[in-house]
Amino acid sequence: MVPLTAQSFIQPGVRVSVPFGRGGRLVQGFIVSLSQEIQFAGHVKEIKEILDLQPVLNPELLQLSDWLAQQTFAFRISCLQTMLPSIMRSKAQKLVVTQDEKIKNSAIFQGQSFLEWTADLPTEVQQQLASWQKQDLVWMQYQLKNHAHHVKQLVLQRLDFDYAALLQQISPVAKKQRQLVKIFVDSDLATISYADLVQKYQISNATANAAVKKGWFVKHNQVRLRNPIATTIFDTKPKQLTTEQQNAVQQIISANDRPILLEGVTGSGKTEVYLQVIQYYLNQGQTALMLVPEISLTPQMVQQVSGRFGEQVAVLHSGLSQGERYDEWQRINQGQAKVVVGARSAVFAPLQNLGIIIIDEEHEASYKQADNPRYHARDVALWRGRYHHCSVLLGSATPSLESRARAQKQVYQLLKLNKRVFNQALPAVHIIDMRQTKMLSDYLDLSQPILRGLQTTLQKREKAILLLNRRGFASYLICRSCGFVPQCPNCDISLTVHLKEQRLLCHYCGFSQTLPQICPQCHSAKLRYDGTGTQKVERELVELLPTAKIVRMDNDTTTRKGAHQKLLTTFDQQGDILLGTQMIAKGLDFPQVTFVGVINADTGLATSDFRASERTFQLLTQVSGRAGRAHKQGQVVIQTYNPDHYSIQLAAQQDYEQFYRREMNFRHQAQYPPYFYLIKLSVSHKLQAQAFKMAYNIAKQLRPLLLAREQLLGPTQPAIGRVKQRYYYQIVIKYRRNEQLFQVLHRIMNDVQQDSRQGFLVAIDHEPQQLE
Repeated sequence: MVPLTAQSFIQPGVRVSVPFGRGGRLVQGFIVSLSQEIQFAGHVKEIKEILDLQPVLNPELLQLSDWLAQQTFAFRISCLQTMLPSIMRSKAQKLVVTQDEKIKNSAIFQGQSFLEWTADLPTEVQQQLASWQKQDLVWMQYQLKNHAHHVKQLVLQRLDFDYAALLQQISPVAKKQRQLVKIFVDSDLATISYADLVQKYQISNATANAAVKKGWFVKHNQVRLRNPIATTIFDTKPKQLTTEQQNAVQQIISANDRPILLEGVTGSGKTEVYLQVIQYYLNQGQTALMLVPEISLTPQMVQQVSGRFGEQVAVLHSGLSQGERYDEWQRINQGQAKVVVGARSAVFAPLQNLGIIIIDEEHEASYKQADNPRYHARDVALWRGRYHHCSVLLGSATPSLESRARAQKQVYQLLKLNKRVFNQALPAVHIIDMRQTKMLSDYLDLSQPILRGLQTTLQKREKAILLLNRRGFASYLICRSCGFVPQCPNCDISLTVHLKEQRLLCHYCGFSQTLPQICPQCHSAKLRYDGTGTQKVERELVELLPTAKIVRMDNDTTTRKGAHQKLLTTFDQQGDILLGTQMIAKGLDFPQVTFVGVINADTGLATSDFRASERTFQLLTQVSGRAGRAHKQGQVVIQTYNPDHYSIQLAAQQDYEQFYRREMNFRHQAQYPPYFYLIKLSVSHKLQAQAFKMAYNIAKQLRPLLLAREQLLGPTQPAIGRVKQRYYYQIVIKYRRNEQLFQVLHRIMNDVQQDSRQGFLVAIDHEPQQLE
């Protein structure tokens, strides 16, 4: 219940603190709507604290949260929290900030430019602040208390002064004082930081302080927005478009609010199409949102977008600090940023008046959120497109089968870019049959053709990319005497060898132990590393090509902030070989790369997931497309034990159309998407019997609801049945349109709250990206 004292200024979209349960535990909530009537029959508690002066979620995002909760079988509070920077879900210092001199000198602010917002502020003060906020005289800022010193800077602020007349009065001998005043004469700057005075103008702090003492300026601490773009951005100009690109741009801007699938071969210039489409909508006074699937792709894309649109660009991805992410969100929310570039969660950026939403590499599984709420960024983008009556542009060289099928049915408009920008031929691809190829040695993972390709590339002073989609040194450690393989104590999986760190690691729960020198079971010293990983291949390359500069890029080398940017810059400027996992396979554009090697093309095929062939085709096609993107011919070598598999053969030919027809035939026969929808229920408990019992009971409730041709599979254990000391069972439902099924699943979701007290966890994943 809203307190009487707050009823005059409280609005939907603000956060509040409410007492929960018998103990009155305070939890954060959101005002989603206001009503004059109480429909709850029980006792209604009063809101304890109002956390915001103005809404942090606009009407669009409030409406979106309701749809998202229904679509993803999540609670609405989870959806609302997902839309905000994590700093706004933390214990943060809330400041009311002003630049108005009269308000600063009022009894409330007492000469300061900010006031901490607390629950015990008098009601009349809250009402006065709300009134000023409506006049845009004050606004709210949030800062983590222990990070506040990172975002303040000392500034010099102009007064109501005739600085041109003052400049005439200053003696010519006082050169630095004249220079300082001239800065404010020649510009409309309201403030300038002490740091900029020293770095840009070589004006000392003493000179600035002397000017303050003379009454020419005032100095104070000011909140400084952090810049998440660490590197220098170089301005770029629009490029001359090919005929295909020009046609695509015209079709996109004339599509109104219809979704568009842009299918373009690797190197066909999709990014330039994106940039020129964005420019068109900026010229119309609208905003643009652009998503990329990986943080590793963000640095290059940010360079290109910021180079074109400058300070209008904001960046949102998980690699930013909490403060940087909040500052960027604030710029967007206040309308200072017109273009947003980011990964999956950037789809919730609070942009107004959207003109275009672009999803690059739309086929990527990383656009699906793994945790609650399990949304797909593409679905959210399509919802926002309908809300704003704007187009959603999906781009890829290898579109997902779901998107391509929708284009086939004309739900999406299909556009194609069939040629590379410089009319360069696609790279020549050679498939190496590992069953018949002699390796360099029994312990090496590189074949002679890949080594020759690397040597030739280095001799030409060109660059190479090597893909191995498995990090670590080796897949597992095995004792050759007794066959013992160290297992994770928390998960049903063997530990991965990380030789550099001398550790065995679990990539599921993070368990780690020292690499043993003797077998803990039979005490033999005959321990062998089986399988391979990026660390092992890096060591082989150092031995085989000692003069080559090797840059390794995987989850182990990119944990630190800014690591993606640093590694890519190092490779561009100094590197010879970029070795990495799938994060290097798509979107990267290095003109000097002419050779690509795939060390093990079979990794993705060795899974039970129905998308295994599609993922393999996409990965191989994308990484092959990194070669020969400028004026030099590219070459690709793929090592495989399945050289006749259609996904590998067709990827070598870059023949998406043939792959699409063949894979759609399989999906139709097996009743998988896009012919059927999927729902995966995952049930877990620390006791295996309890997990199975709960899964069996849920399946029993759901089976009678299925219509003709619909199927319920399970409950069965996934490939890894125990993770983090919890046993898992899963149920898979194939369905068409079944409203009753959705209703029962929502009821199950609500019942789970009670069952969670007994240790059960139930996750409902609509349109899962992976089945194990």
